[in-house]
Amino acid sequence: MSDKKNSGKPLLSEKEKKNRSRALIGAAFLMATSAVGPGFLTQTAVFTETLLASFGFVILVSIILDIGAQLNVWRIIAVSGKRGQEIASAVIPGLGIVVALFIVIGGLAFNIGNIGGTGLGLNALLGINPKVGAIISAAICIFIFLSKEAGAAMDRIVNILGAVLLVLIAYVMFVSQPPVGDAVYRTFVPLELDFYAIITIVGGTVGGYITFSGGHRLLDAGIKGKESIPEVTKTSITGIIVASLVRILLFLAVLGVVYAGVHLDPSNPAATVFQYAAGDIGYRIFGLVLWIAGISSVIGAAYTSVSFLRTFHPKIEQYYQYWIIGFILFSTIVFVFIGEAATLLVLAGAVNGLILPLTLGPMLFAAHNKKIVGDYKHPLWLTVFGAIVVILTAYLGVRTLIQMIPQLF
Repeated sequence: MSDKKNSGKPLLSEKEKKNRSRALIGAAFLMATSAVGPGFLTQTAVFTETLLASFGFVILVSIILDIGAQLNVWRIIAVSGKRGQEIASAVIPGLGIVVALFIVIGGLAFNIGNIGGTGLGLNALLGINPKVGAIISAAICIFIFLSKEAGAAMDRIVNILGAVLLVLIAYVMFVSQPPVGDAVYRTFVPLELDFYAIITIVGGTVGGYITFSGGHRLLDAGIKGKESIPEVTKTSITGIIVASLVRILLFLAVLGVVYAGVHLDPSNPAATVFQYAAGDIGYRIFGLVLWIAGISSVIGAAYTSVSFLRTFHPKIEQYYQYWIIGFILFSTIVFVFIGEAATLLVLAGAVNGLILPLTLGPMLFAAHNKKIVGDYKHPLWLTVFGAIVVILTAYLGVRTLIQMIPQLF
């Protein structure tokens, strides 16, 4: 009776409760595994080698900012029952088209890198040609989205991949014997502050399409409305915690190797860590980690990018699974026949820096627009948090774009 009284809805059956729980966990892991791509591994290794134990402070600050950004986005999506592009257009007519364009271009370019990561991962794990490995990985992703229950299949896959990723990186962290005490101390008393590292890590965790992946998944699962806020809040924080836990474990693994006096190979810094810590087995583990990071990010990028197009035409909504498959196929073809399209990736990196403020900004206005959220009262502290993230990421995004323009021409 209490559920019925509180929600105004019939009690859920056991099957419905199980499906709802699976979708909530799946949304958290979809967001987390979307964040943990090949670039995530490289970023973490490079910043750890540069900042050493003080990188712990960067992770701590980024977690706080990540939570602030994601809570804003997921809450407004849930309360309004609208996707990111619909909310943007409700704030400023036509803005949703601009947002969708940025998301799709950035998601497509990074997906080429993700597909490449799966190929390189299988190459390190099994010795398979990277292009063949990329094709095999793409076929697995396509099979998932061909399933009649694609959403449920995606939830299960990302949950399993996320759990395996945590176990593998935790193993390498333990064998690398990091200076945990120093890492904890410098997390709160850093020797140096790196503003660029903080914003880069925030962008890599909740930038671009990533923060919308889980929010849109919840909508597809029918989880929306004010009554869902407690679940959405818990799930959004869980996603950040999972992604951050992977980063913390990897940070400690790298720190142990760097403290041992090892210089990371600039062409593949993360591989150096795994190979030094656990020898040939470690290198194989790196291959599996890279493959998992790549394939989970392919799933997240394809699903979320297409979700930003679904409201623009009924045919896209009707055949959205095939649009996702087309997205994956195009990314794979570009990687196999052209390579990682370095120029495209450079441009996408600059564009991606602008996506978070472009999407989060309208969310903050929408949070206080009764036409969008009704009588929902958005917490002031969340608005302030969101505004800080918008200002910081907008500044870095513009600066990065200006710096990269000469490289493109």
